[in-house]
Amino acid sequence: MGIPGPLEFAVMLFCAAILVIPFWKIFSKAGYNGALSILMLIPIVGTVLLFYLAFSKWPIEGTN
Repeated sequence: MGIPGPLEFAVMLFCAAILVIPFWKIFSKAGYNGALSILMLIPIVGTVLLFYLAFSKWPIEGTN
């Protein structure tokens, strides 16, 4: 495995966008900063972030 060429780089960017864009919307709708979705590209951090998102109280829910 060498340095990826332009086609491989384009495929990696496409795959990253397929992962980041939906999570950006999810984080934004939950009341978090959408930029947190970029962390989904890091394998262990992404898994931990999903558990945090699933079990924490979302800021959009308010103080009720």
